[in-house]
Amino acid sequence: MDRMPRVLILITLAEPGGAQTYIAQLLPALAARCEVVVAAYGDGPLRDAAREAGVRFVGLRHVRRALRPGRDLLGLLELLALIRRERPDVVHANSSKAGVLGRVAALLMRVPVRVFTVHGWAFKAYAGLPSRLYLWADRLMSPLTSATICVSETERAAGLAARTCRPRSTVVIPNAVDVEAAPRAGGDGDPPRIVTVGRLAAPKDALTLVRALALLDQIRFSALLVGDGPDRAGVEAEVRSLDLEDRVELAGSRADVPTLLAAADVFVLSSRSEGAPISILEAMAAGLPVVACDVGGVGELVADGETGLLVPPAEPARLAEALRRLLADPELRRRLGAAGRARARERFDLPAFRAAHLELYARELARRGVPAGLP
Repeated sequence: MDRMPRVLILITLAEPGGAQTYIAQLLPALAARCEVVVAAYGDGPLRDAAREAGVRFVGLRHVRRALRPGRDLLGLLELLALIRRERPDVVHANSSKAGVLGRVAALLMRVPVRVFTVHGWAFKAYAGLPSRLYLWADRLMSPLTSATICVSETERAAGLAARTCRPRSTVVIPNAVDVEAAPRAGGDGDPPRIVTVGRLAAPKDALTLVRALALLDQIRFSALLVGDGPDRAGVEAEVRSLDLEDRVELAGSRADVPTLLAAADVFVLSSRSEGAPISILEAMAAGLPVVACDVGGVGELVADGETGLLVPPAEPARLAEALRRLLADPELRRRLGAAGRARARERFDLPAFRAAHLELYARELARRGVPAGLP
């Protein structure tokens, strides 16, 4: 090969989110060794990250989150045309919709290497018919996938049990964060400030957080909910109904999340389903103690009692109890926060994360006789 390998990275949406941050963190390393194109629907930080890394961004028209057979067929045709034009050696798909459509299109266009990153299995995040559809779609896609990347051991185990991935072609590459670049939180706000970062939509569960905050009526605090989404109106209504408007602020999507984390004292994530949320790693890098629901791979990030506190999902009283413990004890907040930052630096820093992806691309290309010139 007298050129660098061509890599097409697909994701459903360019909006703020953990999967988009995952791609943004990969791009600088990939751009130095590959010809990279990123494709997604809409505007958002991912488009900016592609520009900063010096890679092309292609806006998609028909690949969206909702399941709609007619539009999904158009999305497949759109991806077929994109792959025909770009002729990638690797298609690396992320998120549920782009994961299915991208792998089908890559197979039909005979792309040598087809990689899928599981940021959280869709069949676990959804319920009812969408869950069953994604379960069977991922089972059908498994034989078409050269390599499946899971962001936690928990997600790998869930995929193997559900037969949505195969043991020999499934690896775990934990999410990562740039610890040294993260502003450091002080941990001594007055009143203490609670912050959460996440899309206001399932499987995030902001309503459980708001209801937990209402149980802290004898404790001084302020809370900032960072993120937007279709559930925002319902969350705002709950804040009003529980008389929390003077203590809880909905900040919407923000580009200055590291600064907001540095101004906080406690990070909380009340999801019902997760893979290995980068928002938790960003909070750990900032030196914040983490209170989180023990779902998916969260327990692989947060050491309960050492770097934060884990609670069951959808239980406001248990969440409030953990928050109350941290709000009342500044020294505990500082100790857990410092341990979390050290854990992030030791286990989840960027260099190993980037190297693991480059090595996977090189290995899969070599297996198919495509020389890549990668480590």
